[in-house]
Amino acid sequence: MYVKPKPGALVRDPETREPLPAEGAEVPENQYWMRRLADGDVVRAGRPTVAALPVPTDGEGL
Repeated sequence: MYVKPKPGALVRDPETREPLPAEGAEVPENQYWMRRLADGDVVRAGRPTVAALPVPTDGEGL
């Protein structure tokens, strides 16, 4: 699941001990992260999308 910390919260990954980035991260749906979700320390978020590059129509760039 993809989660973000609530504003102002410092939530650490239990394996790496690194803080969860403000933009969020993919985390396992395990007891630790479900508890963080239930406590309101994190919120489910949509995964960020990568903007697609425009495709040349006249053959340029090939």
